[in-house]
Amino acid sequence: MNNNTQSSNWLNRNSPPHIFTLVAIAGIAALNMNIFLPSLPSMATFYDAEFAVVQLAISAYLGVTALLQLIIGPLSDRFGRRPVILGGMGIFIVATIGCILAPTVEIFLAFRMLQATIAVGMVLSRAIVRDMVPPNQAASMIGYVTMGMSLVPMFGPMIGGFLDAAFGWQASFTMVLMLGIIVMVLTWFDLGETNQHKSASFAAQFRAYPELIRSRRFWGYSATAAFAAGAFFAFLGGASFISTQALGLNAQQLGMFFGIVSLGYMLGNFISGRYSEKFGINLMMLFGSSVCVLGTLIIFILFASGLYHPMSLFGPMFIVGLGNGMTLPNANAGMVSVRPQLAGSASGLGGTLTIGGGAVVSALTGAMLSPEQPVFPLVITMFVVSCLAVLSALYVLNIARTAGELSSEEIE
Repeated sequence: MNNNTQSSNWLNRNSPPHIFTLVAIAGIAALNMNIFLPSLPSMATFYDAEFAVVQLAISAYLGVTALLQLIIGPLSDRFGRRPVILGGMGIFIVATIGCILAPTVEIFLAFRMLQATIAVGMVLSRAIVRDMVPPNQAASMIGYVTMGMSLVPMFGPMIGGFLDAAFGWQASFTMVLMLGIIVMVLTWFDLGETNQHKSASFAAQFRAYPELIRSRRFWGYSATAAFAAGAFFAFLGGASFISTQALGLNAQQLGMFFGIVSLGYMLGNFISGRYSEKFGINLMMLFGSSVCVLGTLIIFILFASGLYHPMSLFGPMFIVGLGNGMTLPNANAGMVSVRPQLAGSASGLGGTLTIGGGAVVSALTGAMLSPEQPVFPLVITMFVVSCLAVLSALYVLNIARTAGELSSEEIE
């Protein structure tokens, strides 16, 4: 079933990819999502647009990303991981040039939506890992991949803040463009095809979706991932507004504080990589989502006590990032292991649920925030979805008690 008998040969596209390549592929997708966050106020000024309109560069982008993942997974199961990744990255490079040159906010947003094709990196890096190794080992490997990947977005907002201050908001997209070209070249030379069981037709992959939809376990893993990520996407949708309206931060300062969240996420990824194979993906999901609840509760207590300070938000967000770093690699490994022969489709459908739910939460959070209520709609939303992640993880644990744990082949 898996290619774990093959070794990775660096820059040899006839072998499975090196882990650094997987980190780079996923990392450019993560960087594109957050490097420009400190520039949102500058972009609103540049285009003379409402903040809510410019914020669509996050929420609408996530929505398009969610829809694309429904196609990316089946495409890769039918035609292979390599051609789909290279095609998506090529479109992304063209779209990034469009974002840099866009004369109006409408044209910018159109190219920004086209940038969502870089979702191939997030979706297929997980499927490639599952092609290579069994479930618990996949959780550990995904943990290490996302730990390395999180180094990129950890510094992304910091760099974006500096670039905005020095050269304007377009500089962040210029940097993403250059890195995208480098990663595409690396992918071309190093990414070997790992899907050795391609489906007979593209339509057959869509007909396979009901098999996933009938799986209670798949829904449990997907819901856990969606709710855990929902807390982070809510933060993305509201952090810039809170930081400028309630905390008085500029773009450069905001970028620095964003790094705290990514640092927590990286540490959570390390814990996943170190302990998931030992304790199992289900317990790691439950513990991680519980940590997220704790972090959001601390934020609420600090602001309710009148402590309006950047560390009242970003300090506890380190804890939320830590919890997400433990929850998401394990939930992702679970969803692509329920039906190993449908790893690409499972990653795509699960990713759609995760990113789509995040887009809704991000948009709702952005709409609820106002100068009169700059903090608590965000904090309450994060707390609620984190609690739902805990309940979803408990649901998976209950299934495991009655139906057995995941095996290397097929479950439930």
